[in-house]
Amino acid sequence: MSDKQELIKEMLEMQKKFIAYEQKNGVSQEEYFTAQEGDLAGYRQKYNELAVKLVDMAHEEKGSHR
Repeated sequence: MSDKQELIKEMLEMQKKFIAYEQKNGVSQEEYFTAQEGDLAGYRQKYNELAVKLVDMAHEEKGSHR
């Protein structure tokens, strides 16, 4: 599996876990944006980092720029 496919797989897994957590517990805006501990701690930052990396990989693959 390519690095890009691995990233997509990881992002989809993160989304599934987030959706399951949200459906079970609910998620406030404060919890989503500022969670320092628990299941959402670092989620938003980690997901964003993966998304940016994926976009950069796609641009590199196509020879384009952001």
